[in-house]
Amino acid sequence: MTKKPEGEKATSGLNIIKCRDDQQPILLKHEAESTIESPLFNISNECSCSWAKPTEVIGPDILRTRIEPWLTALCQSEHFSLLLGSGLTHAVHRLGTGNPLPGMGAVDFGDFATHISNEAKRSAGIAGRNKGNIEDQIRAANELLRGLEILGQVDEATSKMADTLRTKLGEVLSGFAESILSGEKDLITAKIEQREEAFNYLVSFLMSFASRAGTRDRLNIFTTNYDRIIEAGAEMAGMHLLDRFVGSLAPIFRSSRLDLDMHYNPPGIRGEPRYLEGVARFTKLHGSLDWVDRGRNIRRMGLPLGAPALKPYLNASGDEKNEAIQLMIYPNAAKDRETAVYPYVELFRDLAAAVCRPNHTLVSFGYSFGDEHINRVVEDMLTIPSTHLVIISFDDPLGRIMNTYERLGRRAQISMLIGDHIGNFKSLVDHYLPKPAIDRTTFRMAELLNSRWGVTKSDGRKKHNSDQIAATDIFS
Repeated sequence: MTKKPEGEKATSGLNIIKCRDDQQPILLKHEAESTIESPLFNISNECSCSWAKPTEVIGPDILRTRIEPWLTALCQSEHFSLLLGSGLTHAVHRLGTGNPLPGMGAVDFGDFATHISNEAKRSAGIAGRNKGNIEDQIRAANELLRGLEILGQVDEATSKMADTLRTKLGEVLSGFAESILSGEKDLITAKIEQREEAFNYLVSFLMSFASRAGTRDRLNIFTTNYDRIIEAGAEMAGMHLLDRFVGSLAPIFRSSRLDLDMHYNPPGIRGEPRYLEGVARFTKLHGSLDWVDRGRNIRRMGLPLGAPALKPYLNASGDEKNEAIQLMIYPNAAKDRETAVYPYVELFRDLAAAVCRPNHTLVSFGYSFGDEHINRVVEDMLTIPSTHLVIISFDDPLGRIMNTYERLGRRAQISMLIGDHIGNFKSLVDHYLPKPAIDRTTFRMAELLNSRWGVTKSDGRKKHNSDQIAATDIFS
């Protein structure tokens, strides 16, 4: 083997791959001379692997022949969905700025801090997290506020406590929203070369999944993120995202717009409309930074990506008091039961309806399986034998991904790519994701090579071509 170029040493962490005919997850250990630029791996002695020996040195070229054809075939399933967690925002931000994404830790709710923190910790424990985060605190504060509002109807002192908590909750939400804006602003104000690289990778990432044949159902994109990084990437890619919002100046959330789509009539052909390419359905399961509660309606305000402050836009959207408590950040909207459930109940209904169908593939990226309401839908999906789940993640620090894999038990229906290389955002786009285009030319070329010279599986290179030929079926 030729000597590898010098570079920054890779970490000692394990990479986990399970795809195609793997019976169990395969653990890949960084080889002694492995670098971030030129990663090399050995199969762990603890694993039984049919396609490599423990003494064999494996690089991205070999891993690509295992992963890319498999993902390409899965991405052309009859129904296909993408579930994106905070890992995507973290990856794009680090690539564009070189720094970790700014976050917001636990906050102090004053006189209510003890009760809220205890409840947040309890609910986090049920979800498998070590300690409560700010979202758990907001959820607990909303529940406590609702209880105080009910009791406050007959007790003036309790009513004042509710007012105090409501004011504090608004301050917390304002700070939380500002921290999200700060992450967007860091990316917008980063060095132009790094920013362009980050968004170019994001565009390629999205188009790898959105480039589906016209005979296939639309890509469904679901995300738990509050920021607008995905929307920005789709805009740069020229993708059109179909969500439930209707309107131009202040789009309003509608329950009746789920099946809205975009078609075109080919020249000279009437009555046979075809799907317009570059269109995907988009659902933000936990709400968004630019969604606000206006009376009985949910509207999307004109908040620019990385805006310097939130309050001016809250005011422009009709909130004279600049109440951040009106932001539709899950599980906020602490007015009454209806606003506590709407529109989230509609969004999760969309998730269940999209993924719990035969011949469906769900790819998760950067999602740590910490939301039980989403996990239940995924578990129900896997009860359909023709469905498949692909888990892609940079790491699994709390072990929730592997615990979920073991608990679900549907091993033949689950593929995994976890680790600092095969789960890394940049290396995924560079080596393993499908080509970000509807690439009929490559498959037609493979068919011609097969018909003229007879591709067999005796040669390694030809075997890779045969994988491509087999994949032509997905476009037929």
